[in-house]
Order: sequence, then structure tokens, then C-alpha cells
Amino acid sequence: MTNLFTPFALGALPLPSRIVMAPMTRSRAAQPGNVPTELMAEYYAQRASAGLILTEATQISPQGQGYSFTPGIHSPEQVAGWRRVTDAVHAKGGRIFVQLWHVGRMSHESFHPDGKPVAPSALAPGASVWVVDPATGKGGMVPSPLPRALTAADIEAVVADYAAAARNAVAAGFDGVELHGANGYLIDEFLRATSNQRSDGYGGSVENRIRFAVEVFEAVAAELGAGRVGLRISPFITQRGMNDPEAPATILALIRALGQRGLAYAHIAEADWDDAPKTPDSFRHDLRAAFAGAIIVAGKYDRTRAEAMLASGLADLIAFGRPFIANPDLPRRFAEDLPLAEFEADALFGGSAAGYTSYPALT
Repeated sequence: MTNLFTPFALGALPLPSRIVMAPMTRSRAAQPGNVPTELMAEYYAQRASAGLILTEATQISPQGQGYSFTPGIHSPEQVAGWRRVTDAVHAKGGRIFVQLWHVGRMSHESFHPDGKPVAPSALAPGASVWVVDPATGKGGMVPSPLPRALTAADIEAVVADYAAAARNAVAAGFDGVELHGANGYLIDEFLRATSNQRSDGYGGSVENRIRFAVEVFEAVAAELGAGRVGLRISPFITQRGMNDPEAPATILALIRALGQRGLAYAHIAEADWDDAPKTPDSFRHDLRAAFAGAIIVAGKYDRTRAEAMLASGLADLIAFGRPFIANPDLPRRFAEDLPLAEFEADALFGGSAAGYTSYPALT
């Protein structure tokens, strides 16, 4: 029977288990330049026993940034920093994908020369992002402003930025990439009628609304092969102006289109707050029927719930987020039924080694 410790072949990449470290923003990149650090290399290497590590969301360009101190993968210094991370993970026998990210309208004016984030349409998300005040050095949640709508030339440039980021991921030594198409960021914004009110070839019909994501996938796959590219999706979120009843059907159409082009996996980001919409089994069955690749699920899974999901056949891999923060040796703790430590919530974003690399493995 399949369980968390059953090996899995993700395309040509063999994984020793079904345990994935979920992407989690931790905001520890060096300033200026949003450069990955030796501390980040230590953090990821501590967790190299995961079947697969998915890095924190990593902006493909300066325009793609929406939160303070998040790493990029668009400068030589950032690529060199990520190379230290991948070398450290590979030295411990691990496997690591980088999550490529453009936040779209989920940003702040301080990250943009003209004060305007970009989006499919000039519609504010009614949401906030974490920004550090340069005067005090303290971070906090601040509202996102009204974005400007991308022109056709802008869209072409963003697709090129994704391709360049994929080339940089290869240079940095990553085993693959995950496209962040969830949680109200740019790819997700194009998919939903609530955030995409364009009248050109990127808006209106389902075919048009998935076009941007398809072009991004094709550009990235051309750089490192389709079998090394995954996509994160969040069909049922309602926050950030994303409450579109057509979203699940649109996302299934996108997965079908990318499946035909060789997408390695679909990664469902299930909303994990207490009163969030649930992911119905009907969608899970529809996704399995529509897509021959691997399926990853993430969202408040413990070991019992994870094993049940694998046994159902509706997922191939389970991603764990918060449990990996305080338990760098999470796979061993699961295997030996050892107690799990609790993470420090006030050390999630920004800061030092405390609450980051300070959690010990069990001896």
C-alpha cells in the first residue's frame, strides 16, 4: 500500500518519499539586492531529508516583488546565492525545485519606480502585503494600491522574464521549477474573471484567460524541459478579490492544456485557515481524470490525514509547511512516530537565525 515513505518517480527525478517541503515565505534574503544567503543554505540543507523541497516564492524580476526581503532569481548575485543553497541541499542528498513568482497586483508602491504594481486589469485586490519600513526596520502589513493594467508588450516582457528566470534556475543548480499560479498572484489573476476584465486575447473566454499561463509554461519548459516544471494552483480561495465561481473549471482547463504539453505535476494549495472553503472530493476526482501527471496537495495535513489522502489515490505527494519549520527532520519524526516541535509564529518573516535555523533535529 502506498504511504508517505513509498518512493516516487517525478518524471526523471526519483524521490525517496512522498513528503514534500511546501514553499514558505521567510523573508531572510540579504539587502540590498534580495540575495539568498549562507543562512538560507543552512536552512534548506537542514531539511534535505524531504522527498522534495519547494523553495519559498522567488521573484522573477524586480517588477515581480511584492514583499520585503524575499529572494529573487534575476541577478548574477542572486543566482550565485541560490547556487550555494542547491549545493548545500545536494550535498545532503536532497532534491530542490525553485518556485518562480510574479506577485502581480499583490505588491506595494515602494517596489515600483512609478508606484504602480501591474495586473491583468486595473483592479485593486483589497488586500495587504508585508513591507519593512526603512525608517524603523520593522515589517508590517500594508494595503496594496491600485495597479496598472499590463499592455500586450508588457505581457510579452513578463513571459520573457519567466524564461530568463528558468535559465537562471538551471545555472543555480535547481532540479526543476514550480510556477506559482495560486493565491491571487499574477498567473492566478489572469485566470479569474474577477481580476481579469481584459477585452483582448488574454481576457473574456476561458481559452483567453488561460493563455498567459500557457505561454509562461511553454517559455519555461523550453529552457529546462516540461518534465521539470510544476504548477501551483488554488481553485477555491476567495480572498484577495479571487472569489470567482468559474475558477475551478478554468483551472481544470489550464491543467488539461498543460498536461498535453508535459506538465510534471499540479500542486493544489488548499486554503488552510479555519473557516476557509474546502477542496471538494469532486474537484480532486476531476483533476485526476483530467491530468496524467503527479498531484501534490498542501494545507494543514498531519501524518494521519496525509496517509489517508495517499490511500485514496487522489494525490501522489503531500506537502507540509509549518511542521517543517520547527522540525527540520520531519520525515524521521513521522517514520519513528516522534513528537513534533511547535514553531515560533513571531519569527516567521524576517529576522535572524532564531526561529529559522535554530530548531534542532532530534538526537
